[in-house]
Amino acid sequence: TNPGFVVRITQAGLDYAHQQGIVILQKELAQLKLPDISGDFRIRHVGKVRYEISRLSLRSFHLPYSRISLVPNVGLQVSISNAFAEVDGNWRVKIHFIRDHGSFDLKVENIYIKINLRLGSDTSGKPTIDTSDCSTRISKVRVRFSGKFGWLYNLFHSAVESRFRKILESKVCERRGQSSGSFWWSSALPFTAKIDAMSGIDYSLVAPPTATAQSLDVKLKGEFFSLANRSAVPFPPLALAFPPDHDRMVYFGASSYFFNTAGFVYHTAGALVFEVTDSMIPKGIDFHLNTSTFSAFIPQLEKMYPDRLMKLRLSAPSAPFLNIGPGGLSLKPVVDIQAYAILPNSSLAPLFLLSLTCNVSAVIDVRSGRIVGSLKVGRYEGEAARGGAGAAPVRTLQSIMNIVASSILLPRLNARLDQGFPLPLPDRIQLSNILVRFHQ
Repeated sequence: TNPGFVVRITQAGLDYAHQQGIVILQKELAQLKLPDISGDFRIRHVGKVRYEISRLSLRSFHLPYSRISLVPNVGLQVSISNAFAEVDGNWRVKIHFIRDHGSFDLKVENIYIKINLRLGSDTSGKPTIDTSDCSTRISKVRVRFSGKFGWLYNLFHSAVESRFRKILESKVCERRGQSSGSFWWSSALPFTAKIDAMSGIDYSLVAPPTATAQSLDVKLKGEFFSLANRSAVPFPPLALAFPPDHDRMVYFGASSYFFNTAGFVYHTAGALVFEVTDSMIPKGIDFHLNTSTFSAFIPQLEKMYPDRLMKLRLSAPSAPFLNIGPGGLSLKPVVDIQAYAILPNSSLAPLFLLSLTCNVSAVIDVRSGRIVGSLKVGRYEGEAARGGAGAAPVRTLQSIMNIVASSILLPRLNARLDQGFPLPLPDRIQLSNILVRFHQ
């Protein structure tokens, strides 16, 4: 399926992500569990020597020079050079009837590591990571023994150092193979993002990431869903042609499908229904929501329900559908306005139904890792209001609806849009120097 949302990470973005990821990798390598080492060898004129190396502890693993780079059609490559590690532990030796033990310090220098990471996705759309290739080379290992027979180091240090070199080289790649993506990629993109008590966003992958020489493109579902009852979206995502830009660290591309699934979810949940009463009219506006006001347009109201307060129920008969073009975002939702008279027993008497098509423009921005927005209502289009109280021309009611929309409805909608919807960002990552552009 086509993505509703795309994330592009360029080499410049990877260079920054490397600062975060290499800290994780350095901690992970420092947690390597090294096995005990034992063996024996013969010394001329002395005989058989049995030794044991135990309780190995990797005190540190330093990665002074490292880089994450793109590997086309594979994913990423982590390359490390001139790394060094420090190990300590205990040693024990036996020569005939002579026994001794002590401690040792080991320094591993000039470590070179190259790991190719194949980035993918499983059947549920969660990101996966596999080590497609791993190589480690260690050029220098130095061991310093302490104890009465420390001089034996000069006799078997080459054997011990060789064993250490082989163990460390294999353990580094083994660790990367066993790791379930603890590198930055595994937590780079949230699988789902909860928005509020009603909805969330599905950010699962619809295809494995695509790596080129310039960027890593990650195609996400980008679909709003109901937390209470998830149902299929009745329209497919359109093809998203991502612009060929690579100048910035990271790009986010949202198609109209992303926004329209939000409209579908909130409409299905009944969240796009608003009731307006006279008490909600802001002070300072010379307008009251009662039959006396509306009798100027519908004279029958004063006779049928004299001097009664009214209630307006605004609803959308269908989910609003948003369009994106070079000029910005726009939508033309249909709004049904059902007017009621509030009777003495608090029951409602239907008066008229007004259907309007609103020309709405939307402004989109990004703030604190969230997509925020605001709406502005333009010209209305519609038919005459009809109902039990007779009919009235739409144009005569538009000024009243402008008051309702501008002073009550839009502030509520814009307050919610100002809270925003989360972008798929790793923890502790903040965006700066943000530029928002619109494309067809």
